[in-house]
Amino acid sequence: MSLTERVTAILLRPSQEWPVIDGEPADLRTLYGGYLSILALIPAIVGFICAVYIGIETPSGLVTLSIPMAVLSSIFGYALVLVIVYIAAQVADWLAPKFGGRKDFGSALKLSVYSNTPYCLASVFSLVPALSFLVILGLYGFYLFYVGAPVLMKSKPGSWGYPLAVFAIVFLIALPIGAVQMLFWT
Repeated sequence: MSLTERVTAILLRPSQEWPVIDGEPADLRTLYGGYLSILALIPAIVGFICAVYIGIETPSGLVTLSIPMAVLSSIFGYALVLVIVYIAAQVADWLAPKFGGRKDFGSALKLSVYSNTPYCLASVFSLVPALSFLVILGLYGFYLFYVGAPVLMKSKPGSWGYPLAVFAIVFLIALPIGAVQMLFWT
């Protein structure tokens, strides 16, 4: 399945796509090399363009970066997406039994990778300041996780507890790591 077909299917038909994904091998090379590493380029490139040409809103006001600093910030942001998705998979795997699911890191990795699709795509709205509020559409990934968790992790269907717990823990881990990126903006 091509990248475009998978993106379309996971966004528009998640209930039908998760069982397909469940039947696929959990190959790190395919999940990262053929999917996430490509999609994670979107927020990295958008971040670069915003940092150099549009500006980044910080507590001290709108800031633009030099090209070298924007490149460093974008590389850090790109790596951050890859790392946070992996951490989210670890957390999802660890928490699954606590919510009636099973430990299966491969399935947790698939769940984490594909649930982050909307985040990567929604970042493009940052390019138009008047539309930047639409980055909130990235939260659709939370719903994708909710729909996919019972299929991939065999957790209890209809429960928001599992996705909420995973999201909260990953957020608490990612927040200080992401704050490091702000060092590029000062």
